[in-house]
Amino acid sequence: MSDIYTSIDLGTDSIKVVVAERFNKKYHVLASTTSPSSGIKNGFIVETKSAVNSVKNAIKQINEMLGIKITKVIACVPPENCNMDIVLGNADVIDPNEITGQDVSNALLDSLKGQDFTNNELVTAMPITFTIDDDKNVQDPKGRKGSKLETRVVISTTAKEPLYRLLEVLRLSGLETVDICYSSFGDYYSVKNKMYDELVGAIINIGEESTNVSIFNRGIQIKNSVIPMGSKNVDKDITYIFKSKLSYSRVIKEDFSVALSELADSNETWVYEISKGDTKEVNQLGVSKVVEARVKEILNLSKKEIKNLTNREIRYIIITGGLSELEGFSHLVDQEFGAVAKVCNANTIGVRHNKFSSCFGAIKYFNNKLDLRGKHYNMVTNEDAETLKSVDSKVAVNDNMIGKVFGHFFVD
Repeated sequence: MSDIYTSIDLGTDSIKVVVAERFNKKYHVLASTTSPSSGIKNGFIVETKSAVNSVKNAIKQINEMLGIKITKVIACVPPENCNMDIVLGNADVIDPNEITGQDVSNALLDSLKGQDFTNNELVTAMPITFTIDDDKNVQDPKGRKGSKLETRVVISTTAKEPLYRLLEVLRLSGLETVDICYSSFGDYYSVKNKMYDELVGAIINIGEESTNVSIFNRGIQIKNSVIPMGSKNVDKDITYIFKSKLSYSRVIKEDFSVALSELADSNETWVYEISKGDTKEVNQLGVSKVVEARVKEILNLSKKEIKNLTNREIRYIIITGGLSELEGFSHLVDQEFGAVAKVCNANTIGVRHNKFSSCFGAIKYFNNKLDLRGKHYNMVTNEDAETLKSVDSKVAVNDNMIGKVFGHFFVD
């Protein structure tokens, strides 16, 4: 059986949308797009009308690619100012001969009882471990026998007002938000594997105007911090030094520069316009030195922030975001961090660019929640699924799956 999901990431520079099908535990990207954004700053809505138009344009592109109308999405939200607490939940098992996804859902819902959501909205309830009777540290209790199920859960919340503004933009764009996911969760799930799930590590996402640093312990995010510096600072440096227009500076950065200047060619040149009818020439080595200086600063600030966030030994560091696609970036990372760090390698057809890591990972995160609860969900109708199907002939839609929720979001 296959299910189809759509995720959306509202960034300062662009709106990213990914539509993917999951079949036999593998993901196939059906469509993806990057569309210019307006009215959005660091994932927060600053001008509703402009943001709505941006989202509508991005969804229109996706609809034209697929030939159907997308109406349901998983929304990536910024992890800035997120609050995290560890709580306990328990439930009596319905049938002691076999623990089911419903038992898991009941235990998770119990962990939310008594929590104060007056000022903050629940984003997610992520189980750390389960206990079946006296059997502790169980990762997935489904299929086991037992009469009592207990769980330790990390619940994360965020401020209501900025979140509701984002959700309102999606609603005004004709979209129903099925679930929300911190962009940092998406980044982790885009690279998640069994080894990382056992270690303490960090994810660094260099965005347009800021850089997000997240600490994960055994696959659970425990700390987060935002550095007010990102890819746009590199563009501004190029503009200041070489007197190029900001739009040209970005092209020079992405299509011409090398992140590690020692790999640049001083004989390679780029001609750009500084005013109408007036051009200037820059060589690759010169512009790469400017780029390298700022990228090094971002990486070193990120390194210091990791130390500020945790005293634990960091066993892996993954760096993602559009800037990480620069030529020579991985060599610079190796120089600054050593073997512990590597650049995210987006290798799924359709999203082979690190700018999609949050958006594509959000789909995997959503599926992880479904799997733990023994459920499935399809964000398109049966008719549209038949239009889009690639390998499966029957797609079941269960619109009653959500059940008890807090606000708009799937938690049970």
